[in-house]
Amino acid sequence: MTSTIVADTVAREPVKTRKPRTWLRLTLVLLFVGIVAAGLIGFHQFKSGILKQVTASIQAEQPTVATAPASVQPWQATLTAVGSLRASNGADLSPEIGGVIDEVHFESGQTVAAGTKLVHLRLNDDNAKLQQLQAAADLDAITLKRDQRQLAAQGVAQSVVDTDAGNLNVARAQVAAQQAIIDEKTIRAPFAGRLGVRQIDLGQYVAPGTALVTLQALDPMFVDFYLPQQALAQITVGQKVTVAVDAYPGRDFAGTVSSLNAKVDSLSRMLQIRATVANPNGELLPGMFATATIASGPPQSLVTIPQAAVAYNPYGSLVYVIQDGPEANGQPQKKAHQQFVTTGATRGDQVSILKGIKAEDIVVVAGQLKLHNDALVKIDNSVKVPDDSAPVPKDQ
Repeated sequence: MTSTIVADTVAREPVKTRKPRTWLRLTLVLLFVGIVAAGLIGFHQFKSGILKQVTASIQAEQPTVATAPASVQPWQATLTAVGSLRASNGADLSPEIGGVIDEVHFESGQTVAAGTKLVHLRLNDDNAKLQQLQAAADLDAITLKRDQRQLAAQGVAQSVVDTDAGNLNVARAQVAAQQAIIDEKTIRAPFAGRLGVRQIDLGQYVAPGTALVTLQALDPMFVDFYLPQQALAQITVGQKVTVAVDAYPGRDFAGTVSSLNAKVDSLSRMLQIRATVANPNGELLPGMFATATIASGPPQSLVTIPQAAVAYNPYGSLVYVIQDGPEANGQPQKKAHQQFVTTGATRGDQVSILKGIKAEDIVVVAGQLKLHNDALVKIDNSVKVPDDSAPVPKDQ
């Protein structure tokens, strides 16, 4: 009986010891599940917060750009070149022989007619030499007449008369030579024009070729400039030319093409062109720097944008076009899309677009360096980018 009770007690003891272990395991599993669930919930909340912060940071770091619309404008194709003004007639007057300045008959800047006496050199004994030679010529003429009468009476031979005629011709040639020397000492205006600044004074000795004063015919004026040989087919005599000079900003002078050079420069492959410009008030002066513009071809309408909008690269020219982007927090966003374009001629701040941009497209004109394709952007047009077809520098 005692052994039965002991055996029963031993048999029941493991049951009593296994029950607490099962509850402990269940508790640990529940605790672990709770911890994992709490961790997942916390991680999800943390992730959502981080994503919101990153999104807000990205939105805050969106680059700011300035934009301008593409527009269709009338466009006249032109050829532009730089050149120099020169007078229709111009010369630096100088004596052919040396001498002392005896008379000055002009003032600096004076307008003179053709043939006006300007400077007279001292004659010294030139008139005396002329009288001497003239007297010898007169004597040879008398001798010739006397011998001709003797020849009629058969008093002299024909050879004597021929010798007298030759002597008379020599004497008259000497008179003409001396008269030419005297005339060379009087400098006259070869054509009508405006005199420059006087370079000589009374009593000054001048050598042959010394510049006395410049004389320039200022109306009309010539403009000489060069264009590439490819432009030859677009230039004709009589074509209209617009000339601009730095001395008169914002003002144009009308002219016409008067001549084309008969050959193209073999080194530069450039063709010299001369245009004639009216200058009745003498505002244009020889030697001035000038810009000549020639209209070529019929006028047309082209899409234009500011030149600042075009990024020129070796692989092509591209423009950032503003497009609608994804919404963020219910607010619409804008993105900058890269668009390759084909550019045409330029004028002032504008460039014509032959392909790639349509009218009314909004393009980025400032801030392109911060952009990549389809980058989200902020637009700030508080500062306007120049878009003038004929800009004029402003006085500082």
